[in-house]
Amino acid sequence: MPTLTWIGKEKVVNHHLEVPYRVLEHRYGYRADNAEDKSFTGSGNMIIHGDNLEALKALLPEYEGRVKCIYIDPPYNTGNEGWVYNDNVNHPKIQKWLGEVVGKQEEDFTRHDKWLCMMYPRLRLLQRLLSEDGAIFISIDDNEQANLKLICDEIFGKKNFVESFVWYIDGHTDNQDVITKVHEYILCYAKEITTLKINDVVDPNTPPDSKILNSFAENSITKNGYKNPPSIIELPIGFPCEVETLNKSKHDAVMQLMDDVASVGFITREMTKRYKISYPARMDDMSVKDYVLEKPCRVYSGWMNNGKLKKFIENGCKPINDGGATLKFFLSKNGVLYYRKDGRSNHYIQTVLEKIGTTETNKYMLEGMGVAFDYPKPVSLIEYLVSMVANPNSIVIDSFAGSGTTAHAVLNLNKKDEGNRRFILVEMEDYAEEKTAKRIQEVLNGYADTEGTGGNFDFYELGDTLFNPDGTLNKSVSEDRIREYVYYTETKQHLSRKRDDRNRYLLDTWNGVGYYLYYEPNQETAFTHNSLNIIGEKAERYIVYADTCTIDKDYLTDKNIIFRKIPRDIQKF
Repeated sequence: MPTLTWIGKEKVVNHHLEVPYRVLEHRYGYRADNAEDKSFTGSGNMIIHGDNLEALKALLPEYEGRVKCIYIDPPYNTGNEGWVYNDNVNHPKIQKWLGEVVGKQEEDFTRHDKWLCMMYPRLRLLQRLLSEDGAIFISIDDNEQANLKLICDEIFGKKNFVESFVWYIDGHTDNQDVITKVHEYILCYAKEITTLKINDVVDPNTPPDSKILNSFAENSITKNGYKNPPSIIELPIGFPCEVETLNKSKHDAVMQLMDDVASVGFITREMTKRYKISYPARMDDMSVKDYVLEKPCRVYSGWMNNGKLKKFIENGCKPINDGGATLKFFLSKNGVLYYRKDGRSNHYIQTVLEKIGTTETNKYMLEGMGVAFDYPKPVSLIEYLVSMVANPNSIVIDSFAGSGTTAHAVLNLNKKDEGNRRFILVEMEDYAEEKTAKRIQEVLNGYADTEGTGGNFDFYELGDTLFNPDGTLNKSVSEDRIREYVYYTETKQHLSRKRDDRNRYLLDTWNGVGYYLYYEPNQETAFTHNSLNIIGEKAERYIVYADTCTIDKDYLTDKNIIFRKIPRDIQKF
């Protein structure tokens, strides 16, 4: 598989592991029905102000493997924009490139190197946050589309590439360039393509009288061509027909046709003209009485759905279940084999996305909320993307939040179907509160002539690092955050169990192992025979963290206890 190499890549491939773990500090909660109450809402909707690399790392203990849909709109790296990302990479080359504003400059490799160094570790963390049946959508244009495709192939796996959507951009026809550019791209990757389910959604431009919107589908199953080698199917007595009576003679030239087909493997158009045969070719007389065949009839053609036809015949020519729909086969009035699928779901997604809102229209909408923002993505576009993969209880992340369009889309979808999708936005710029959060408040409450969606969110800042520079635990970090971190490093699970006085140091029991953190921020803890009583819940094995341990190793082994030293043995990720 082709891979992309750039200056500094070797320093950022695993840089996400070196990023310091910071806790999230709750600033305030916002409630549409009670704006005065600033306490924690517990809604699961989050807006985080801070560098998105550190914020994504802070989300791992609670959200790794739980996010169904990610949409990001990263800098396009056009040379006309400014973006600042400081990753604190400990290498002179990276230090020179990152942490600077990338302004307008001549096309050169340096600008692309910087962009790739910025994007790579962020995509690594986003990939970890995705659920096994989740997907990520990434907006981009030609400046970095080719590079983005290659690093996504590397990070998500080439086999997990879903599609490259082309978004037709309305409203740019006054461009004075020699060739007017009216498109961008949206790359889509799955966490695991075999478990990704694309929802039954229909392109919003589908005409209301389109057959796509019907609850049934009906068509012939004869299909000739090099991809459809022909075969003989015997239709039994009792095979249904749409007309009461039908009598058609067998085709006399079938055997000659079959001999010709044997030389090329499929029925060509030239053969069809030569033998003047309509398909399927009948090898026997076809006789229908009372809407069913009264004697067997062999037919010859190339087919689609012939496997399902055989199941239908094996089922006594009774309808079969096909993905929740009812599937049946029958002969038409012309003796052609048809299928009819009733109760099917409506599904039609095009690779070209057009007439799904404009940045210009959304800019005016934001101005009506008192929010100034250039080139905001259309809400309707993000609604459509999210609806492709998310269900009513999904978590949706946008780590380049901008004006907050993704949260707006999630709230709109919830209002439409009474869902409980939750959004997590990350915005590093200082406008995270005055623009991003303000917009979401307006959406919750209602703006212009648009009714509010209702709901809540919580606003966070990136807080202290869990570890001090010397590797010790930061005493200013709450015990709850430390407990969550340690439990996650051991189990890769979110610690949801609440702390209680009876088992003060128990984190939880997982897969037969009891995990204990014997930690006091203002004094050293020693795991001794006298403190064995901290183990208060029976398990097959026990892992105990403490500052020191004086218990003999043989005793610990006999009691299935593993000791881990604080902070030395606390893993970093």
